[in-house]
Amino acid sequence: MKKITPFLWFDDQAEDAMNFYVSIFKNSRVLSVSPGPNGRAMSVTFKLDGQEFMALNAGPQFKFTEAISLFVSCETQAEVDELWGKLTSGGEESRCGWLKDKFGLSWQIIPTALGELLGDEDPVKVGRVMQAMLKMNKIEIAGLRQAYDQP
Repeated sequence: MKKITPFLWFDDQAEDAMNFYVSIFKNSRVLSVSPGPNGRAMSVTFKLDGQEFMALNAGPQFKFTEAISLFVSCETQAEVDELWGKLTSGGEESRCGWLKDKFGLSWQIIPTALGELLGDEDPVKVGRVMQAMLKMNKIEIAGLRQAYDQP
């Protein structure tokens, strides 16, 4: 076990959420399911693309907020599109690459190109890229590059 593992509190959907996430991300798997009352899991552990997570069915006292999100770095627009489509199914889109999945957990689906373009030394280009991103829900690499390349 890694020293730091994200721990997610669910009302009663921990196992459903785990199975949903494992179905979306490559190199992912269920590690364990600890039984609880009423045939529902009490806790679960799983890996998403090598990162271990724990989740607990602990009741409705606490809900997810945007104060914490899972940041996913994507190499291609196809990867952004695929993850965005799957994670927003039953959830909701937000701005600048943020979304909430159907369980209320916030995610950031961000192409690596965004960081590369925002890291440019030309503040005018960076400003144009930032303004383009601020108008987007799902990040579109072509739109970022178009803003960057403006004369």
